[in-house]
Amino acid sequence: MKVKARGDVSVYEKRGEYQLYVKEIIEAGKGELYLAFERLKAKLKDEGLFSEKVKKKLPFIPQNIAVITSPTGAAIRDVITISLRRFPNLSILVVPSLVQGTFAAQEIAQKIDFLNKYFKDIDFIIIGRGGGSLEELWAFNEEILARSIYNSKIPIVSAVGHETDFTISDFVADLRSPTPSAAAEMTIPDKNNLINNLSLLKSKITRAVKRNFELKTENINSVSRSLIYQGPENKINQYY
Repeated sequence: MKVKARGDVSVYEKRGEYQLYVKEIIEAGKGELYLAFERLKAKLKDEGLFSEKVKKKLPFIPQNIAVITSPTGAAIRDVITISLRRFPNLSILVVPSLVQGTFAAQEIAQKIDFLNKYFKDIDFIIIGRGGGSLEELWAFNEEILARSIYNSKIPIVSAVGHETDFTISDFVADLRSPTPSAAAEMTIPDKNNLINNLSLLKSKITRAVKRNFELKTENINSVSRSLIYQGPENKINQYY
């Protein structure tokens, strides 16, 4: 493993050798952003913000959802298109926000707080954007946003467009999706499938009720025949 060391250099005069008094060692290739990410991740994990015990469940059939993202990016178009294709009756509230830059994390956090205060009928909130570099996605690694997600009474879906890497928001959110498109697929049921499943269930119930009725009828007929056979007239006929 290669590392980078930072410290003070001095000369050992007797041997003519340089000495390095190390103050910090980091793995080569790991920058300041990565270290900040790891520090915050460890801190929030220790505080319990990532615990499965505090995750909120999303409703099976949502009626109202909110999406906090850029109003002009591909992410919002994908979410709306896929969601309404799967469930046309769904109501989608688009909440425009910065998703990149110095003030993006603060703005997303404010929008989450706003929805919790004024839109309590929202079933869940999707926050996200398309993919990008670590620097471009950094808003989703900031503490202010992480705590807003954790404190939200409305379930949060983190849908930042990165297939393999995780953000702090992913760890804190109630559900993590690799992309905004996948978030819609994961959280919105397909109405046609629901209708087909209900139709199949209705058929199964109808068959089960019919079969149960036939069995009950057969049992009643059997008892009736038994009673007739054991009646007084038949008893007399058996002996005379």
